[in-house]
Amino acid sequence: MHDTTMLLIELGAIILGLGVIGRFAGRIGLSAIPLYLLAGLAFGHGGIFELSASEEFVAIGAEIGVILLLLLLGLEYSASELVDNLRTQYPSGMVDFVLNATPGAVAALVLGWGPVAAVALAGVTWISSSGVIAKVLTDLGRLGNRETPVVLGVLVMEDLAMAVYLPLLTTLLAGVGLMGGSVSLIVALGTVGLVLYVALRHGRLISKAVSSDNPELLLLVVLGLTVLIAGIAQQLHVSAAVGAFLVGIALSGEVAESAHRLFAPLRDLFAAVFFVFFGLSTDPGNIPPVIVPALILAVVTVVTKIATGWYAARRAGISPRGRLRAGGALVARGEFSIVIAGLAAGVATEIRPLATAYVLLMVIIGPLAARWTEPAVRALTPRLVPVSPGPSGQQPAGTPEGPRTPSDTAARADSPTQP
Repeated sequence: MHDTTMLLIELGAIILGLGVIGRFAGRIGLSAIPLYLLAGLAFGHGGIFELSASEEFVAIGAEIGVILLLLLLGLEYSASELVDNLRTQYPSGMVDFVLNATPGAVAALVLGWGPVAAVALAGVTWISSSGVIAKVLTDLGRLGNRETPVVLGVLVMEDLAMAVYLPLLTTLLAGVGLMGGSVSLIVALGTVGLVLYVALRHGRLISKAVSSDNPELLLLVVLGLTVLIAGIAQQLHVSAAVGAFLVGIALSGEVAESAHRLFAPLRDLFAAVFFVFFGLSTDPGNIPPVIVPALILAVVTVVTKIATGWYAARRAGISPRGRLRAGGALVARGEFSIVIAGLAAGVATEIRPLATAYVLLMVIIGPLAARWTEPAVRALTPRLVPVSPGPSGQQPAGTPEGPRTPSDTAARADSPTQP
């Protein structure tokens, strides 16, 4: 059969399969990410049936998926919001980093994978899934809770940290040496700082230059600009993902809202392709040897994320029940962990199967932890978590505490992890 014909058949089957999987995940109340990964494992190298004709096309689609994920994440924040969060949430961000990056780094060193792999696995266990968490908060009706801005503040700090971490990881993976690595990192940090400065000072001018009443033209201009900047960023060892994130930050107001609406369906499609591609390129036979480390990491980092949420919420004056809800909400890992593992797979091939198993566990455990952490701890230790009025401890919507509003959170819920 002609190569183009097989490409169309395989690609059509993949997209249709993603749609069916997404609907099934919605019916059972689960994030679609683990099911996408499982589908990729089933039809990739070493799976039930190996897809070959569409592999190269899917790989390119996966790259676009990462770029669109970060673009839309950047569109949800303004430069001023990021700076404000950096000023107010940095102690919680530091605690988050120490508690949750350390287990991954230690695990990589114990397994003998080396220091570069330790930096990569630290990122896998550190970063929570913004998409999964936003959907869980929406499903549980917690958008108006007093602890929700705290959760979002931690997520914003992690997103900001990615602008530094990804260039650092890319430099280490390139193996350019200490001097070259230092120069690359300085260039990366300088680029991030310059974009934030321009976005703060001239964001309206940039948005006005990009703006168009014609949706087609707006889509073409923003997509072209994003891919171009992502490519240049990759050349400067800043990471294409961070380049796309910075483009999103630079746009604001009605342009950002219009671009978000236009790109959300594209983001959902290509992000799903990305998760499938990650599974396709992972041999299922490599997962059993790493399932025990993945389970240990899952147990440890569930506890450390809950501790992170407790600390961050306590700084904001939240009650013990709200602190536990904040901690449970932060447990899920997802898209960023997969992105980091994909970057590092060439250095330590074991990272890919370990990250796949870990994310599968954490995406399933995350919604359960968000729902049951507070009731379980309250039942076991009633003195630590006294009963407060109301069945769920919710506060009226629009509570002024924190950097973001419920409507902002709802925007984050529009993510590729939804069915």
